[in-house]
Amino acid sequence: MTIAVYPGAFDPFTNGHLDIAARAAGLFEKVIIAVYDRPDKNLLFTTDERVNLARQSVAGIPNIEVQSYSGLTVNFARRIGAKTLVRGLRIGADFEGEFEMALMNKKLAPDCELVCLMASLEYQFISSSLLKEVAWLGGRIDELVPEPVAIALKERLLASRKTV
Repeated sequence: MTIAVYPGAFDPFTNGHLDIAARAAGLFEKVIIAVYDRPDKNLLFTTDERVNLARQSVAGIPNIEVQSYSGLTVNFARRIGAKTLVRGLRIGADFEGEFEMALMNKKLAPDCELVCLMASLEYQFISSSLLKEVAWLGGRIDELVPEPVAIALKERLLASRKTV
């Protein structure tokens, strides 16, 4: 069975992430969306919340699973029997970062390959950080994220405004 890992922080999971995951599911027998437990980022959602939101978002795609992980992505991939990492590319800056990471991963795990999928045109501008800012400022995000994520974002941001 060909297994691919689609790693990321997914804070939050966007329609761009969903697009890449669904397209990867058409290429591989199984895709594991790997939610990184400890990214060096200011997170809005906990790891369990990010896993649950991703699971709800891909519920209709039978060959996708969602798991959390920590440590090196290539070690996680080895542990679950995957030899391919999937990443999405939106803009030129994404390429530079992914290229650098791909070279390091190749050094750490020479048998692990990277497959980059270009973001669909309608999602090229979406980033999780920009999305959170737009939501925080009251902008419409319903067309940019799966419905469970839109609901969770609105609830989380409403709760955080009450404490500010």
